[in-house]
Amino acid sequence: MNQFFHSVTLDKDKCMGCTNCIKRCPTEAIRVRGGKARIISERCIDCGECIRVCPHHAKKAKSDSLDMIQNFKYKIALPAPTLYGQFNNLDDIDIVLTGLKDIGFDEVFEVSRSAELVSEVTRKLMQEGKLEKPVISSACPAVVRLIRVRFPDLCSHVLQLNSPMETAARIAKREAMKKTGLPRSQIGAFFITPCPAKVTAIRMPISCKKSEVDGAIAISEIFAKLAAAMENLKIVEPLARSGIIGVGWASSGGESSALLNDKYLAADGIENVIRVLEELEDEKIRELNFIELNACSGGCVGGVLCVENAYVAKARLQRLRRYLPVSQNHIDGRIPGGMKWQKNLLFTPVLKLSDDMNEALRMMAEIDEICEELPGLDCGSCGAPTCRALAEDIVRGFAKKNQCIFIMRKEIKNVADALSSMGTFPLLSDEEEKKS
Repeated sequence: MNQFFHSVTLDKDKCMGCTNCIKRCPTEAIRVRGGKARIISERCIDCGECIRVCPHHAKKAKSDSLDMIQNFKYKIALPAPTLYGQFNNLDDIDIVLTGLKDIGFDEVFEVSRSAELVSEVTRKLMQEGKLEKPVISSACPAVVRLIRVRFPDLCSHVLQLNSPMETAARIAKREAMKKTGLPRSQIGAFFITPCPAKVTAIRMPISCKKSEVDGAIAISEIFAKLAAAMENLKIVEPLARSGIIGVGWASSGGESSALLNDKYLAADGIENVIRVLEELEDEKIRELNFIELNACSGGCVGGVLCVENAYVAKARLQRLRRYLPVSQNHIDGRIPGGMKWQKNLLFTPVLKLSDDMNEALRMMAEIDEICEELPGLDCGSCGAPTCRALAEDIVRGFAKKNQCIFIMRKEIKNVADALSSMGTFPLLSDEEEKKS
């Protein structure tokens, strides 16, 4: 379990064992045992849904501090387009980008620029018929990890292009090396992130051996300092070089509409994403060319590391896009180096019962038997999300059957009935008791 890095963590001191999180986890990665939640590391996909629903703020996301940029001579900010929707009455992206330079960055490279390149490369590959349809977007790392652990038949449908974040870091570092003459090791690229899944994608990338992004700074951490810098700017530099297509990636449907193809589906929110993937796996969805899926409601604007309401941020971005050109970034006919994945997406069977098939079948049969005894209410009171999950935990040796409150109540009733029946016999005298 130590091989997994997770940006979503648990503060046990704040956890009250309320079971809100276990019902919403898409991979059943949380259990409540001994009055405290526990995250099963190998199952967690860092979607952040538990952070969103925890009323006690016991779940939190790890990200890097702004001070980390001081470890590099040349510092590049990679702002997600989501960042622009956090500020009220913003009519010029250059104000945000100049503000980032004012708080310590030497250069700014918009992630929306590389989003336009990814959109164009995707259009090119689809037109050439080189992709298995329907193509599933790889932009949301939480969705990619969900497919990898839960939907093995869909791995080949995932678009094997690096995310705009990763593409931006690679291009920005190449440009910085030419501009400054510094080696790559002295140039740091930092993503301004709206969600914890991006942090995990940097520390443990699926598409490559090592990410070119050196750190992820939460929008919520940088917001106050950036807003103050934006208020006091004397000169606004003309830095923006992206258009409607790139900025549109911040909200659900933005990536799909950039493909200029009407045979697409865009779904957001982890529960809706799972429904779409299940129907896709069951071959109920056939007529589509492209499927865009975002774990957060509303898209990246709904990330748990944002400071603004997702729908307010989306409305602000829609107003902001009116002043932008359609697109400002294009490939020169060939796919730029470093945009494709270095390795294929492989199914990771973390949910399997055993490596031995016969043992797995035996455990499956035992789980079915235990499920017959359980009430089937999926109430979560036992600390597992469903009755079947509890049955699996019992078979694995992680739980006991009487952790189900209905079985416990039945056992208590049986004991009470036995004690009650014992009370109906007449009491013997000491002399009679000795004789007996």
